[in-house]
Amino acid sequence: MPLTSPNLDDRRYQDLLDEALARIPVHNPEWTNFNRSDPGITLIELFAFLTENLLFRANQIPERNRKKFLSLLGIPLQPATSAKGLVAFTLERGPLRALTLTEGVELRAGQVPFRTTRGLDVLPIETQAFYKRQVSPDPKVRAYYDELYASFKSKPPDAELRLYATTPFSPRGTEPVDLGAQAVDRSLWVALMLRETDTPRGTETWQDKRKEAREALLGKTLSLGLVPAVDEQGRRLVPVGPARDEELVVLQFQLPALPPGGVLPGVPGERNASYRTLSTLELPDEPVVADITLPSSLEQLELWSNLDPLEAGSRDFPPALDNEEQEQRVLTWLRITSPAPARLSLLWAGTNIAEVSQRTRVLGEQLSPGTGEPDQQVKLSRTPVLPDTVRLTVTHNGRSEPWEELDELMNAGPEVSVRDPRLPPGTTPLRNPRVKVFTVDPEAGVLRFGDGVHGARPPLGAELRVDYDQGLGLAGNVGPDSITTGPSLPAGLKVTNPLPTWGGADAETVREGEKQITRHLQHRDRLVSVRDFETLTLRTPGVAVGRVDVLPAFHPLLPSQEPGDAAGAVTLLVIPSNEPEPPPVSGPDPFLDAIACWLAPRRLVTTELFIRRPVYKDIWVSIGIDVVAGMAVATVREAVKQALRDFLSPLPPADVEPLEDETRKGWPLRKAVVALELVAVASRVPGVAWVTKVRLGLGDGVERDSIPMQGLELPRLVGLSVGIGLGQGEAPPLEELQGTTAPVSERPFMPVPIVPEECA
Repeated sequence: MPLTSPNLDDRRYQDLLDEALARIPVHNPEWTNFNRSDPGITLIELFAFLTENLLFRANQIPERNRKKFLSLLGIPLQPATSAKGLVAFTLERGPLRALTLTEGVELRAGQVPFRTTRGLDVLPIETQAFYKRQVSPDPKVRAYYDELYASFKSKPPDAELRLYATTPFSPRGTEPVDLGAQAVDRSLWVALMLRETDTPRGTETWQDKRKEAREALLGKTLSLGLVPAVDEQGRRLVPVGPARDEELVVLQFQLPALPPGGVLPGVPGERNASYRTLSTLELPDEPVVADITLPSSLEQLELWSNLDPLEAGSRDFPPALDNEEQEQRVLTWLRITSPAPARLSLLWAGTNIAEVSQRTRVLGEQLSPGTGEPDQQVKLSRTPVLPDTVRLTVTHNGRSEPWEELDELMNAGPEVSVRDPRLPPGTTPLRNPRVKVFTVDPEAGVLRFGDGVHGARPPLGAELRVDYDQGLGLAGNVGPDSITTGPSLPAGLKVTNPLPTWGGADAETVREGEKQITRHLQHRDRLVSVRDFETLTLRTPGVAVGRVDVLPAFHPLLPSQEPGDAAGAVTLLVIPSNEPEPPPVSGPDPFLDAIACWLAPRRLVTTELFIRRPVYKDIWVSIGIDVVAGMAVATVREAVKQALRDFLSPLPPADVEPLEDETRKGWPLRKAVVALELVAVASRVPGVAWVTKVRLGLGDGVERDSIPMQGLELPRLVGLSVGIGLGQGEAPPLEELQGTTAPVSERPFMPVPIVPEECA
């Protein structure tokens, strides 16, 4: 039965006042003046007011007892998660000298604090990324280049001439590039360049400035940030762990390997570029920062000195730049490539990059002194606390000692050394090293200590000081170019975040946590039943899950569209609570990644788990109605639109909590959209006299009586029109509706840069 809190006394102020006034004739018949001006009535009103306050406090006792009982179960609330991101540092002015930053540099996005999680060398250079985008010019242009590069085609014999355009890589991560399909050499080229402010002055030359900049790079570490592009709108967890590509993609970071003096040999067949690999990195599935140590020799940072005009950009040489001033500023080229023919797709790349985490650091906070009693508890002043950031120091009798954080006090040893009874008599008892320990409730900010048998007790009068990090949860998700300041940044050093931060989420509320208690006792943090999958997915920290559908024995990659045909496979259809639309077709998906990481250690080892977003099928609806006389036409029209949107929505209504009402979870899977059912929905709206016509269709303009849904498909209402009194309530044609809402398709084209001819 549910744990309902009893009401000890439901009387209110007026009830108490009326009851007291009714007793006056019984106990004091001579008192006949009951007006508010009477001093006795004033005293009775005061008594009723104070008694109501006492009853209110008394009614809180059962509620507090209930919550205390639930807290004894030891099931904490999910703590807030801290947002993560990437920031880029820039030395815009000052001498050509690298600046080293340590870990933990404080940065700010307005009032939201961040800290770097790693140190880096901020190099005094500018970088730009390019790739060789393959183009297909008209036959006349190709014939011209075939003739121009005829000597190159003979080395090697019968070589295919592939034309390309030097294309800048997207600096904001808005245009992903598949290097395996779009780049002729499967490579991304990063130009290490002089800053625009470092142009030669006076008697200086470009060569002098380039030499000075190269000397500043010797032996330094280039921090290169990479964000992979992800096309698959789902995650797969195979029985042995997360699924990997059949072919492992390893990125190679290369610099030119120059011949002596940078002079290419005179033999045409030997005049080609070669490279040496500085480091390698397995292609990640999430944003990462790669540390690339630059050479310590000045010659290894230079470029070829005797390139012919036609050789620049050909074969394996770096891409040719049309801007002469930009070409003069190039120090060297960093090549990012992969030897394997597997897919290599990137969304963004940048240098001088550091990872940041949203947090506020609290140092040396003094807590309540130790009492020497068992099961002591102390509370931190700021919550929520980020997990694994608490550092406690206990000082007693002038001696300070750090205490260790544990997940469970039952794993701690006793305060007093106990001899193992299995050892021979006279053996020195062994002291458990994990005695001075504590546990942390991150959401509540409470530190708990042992009882002496399991974990030590802070001694009487011991001084407790603690360092920890506090997170702001959802407030840490900021947009690009929001992190721009830092109280400790040196002069001339600027910072920004080229991409939005991600992963921040608020802590679980008490109301949400209480709902999870019975479910936690059922699943014990393990994925076994359908209910377990739903409950644990909804509790994924860092994301707000609006809907979960569990399809047991269903494999989304198999031809079968019905559950029950794939033993050992479980498919989860998940939708964010604030984003029913599908994500972009490329780039990381933090929503699916967070769910996959959360469920991976909780599933059975024999379960193959697929986590997918729905496949939306766009539909258009046009409906004609007549309105009851006297009703506001505009109000009825908007009510009909809202009723149809709610009926076709993939998410449950806002007033329904997940798992509370199984019949109201959004549009069911594999249920067809039927025109007659839409008629029934519109007819139930107050003010609708009758529905005269419903037009239902897809993007092809053909009217249908029903639209089937298969597999993971759900309807998405992209066009809706309600006609009132249009020729006996006729619905507007679908062609008219789609002509105003459907996107206009353009003929694809590919721009080809052509060098204009110059007149003599």
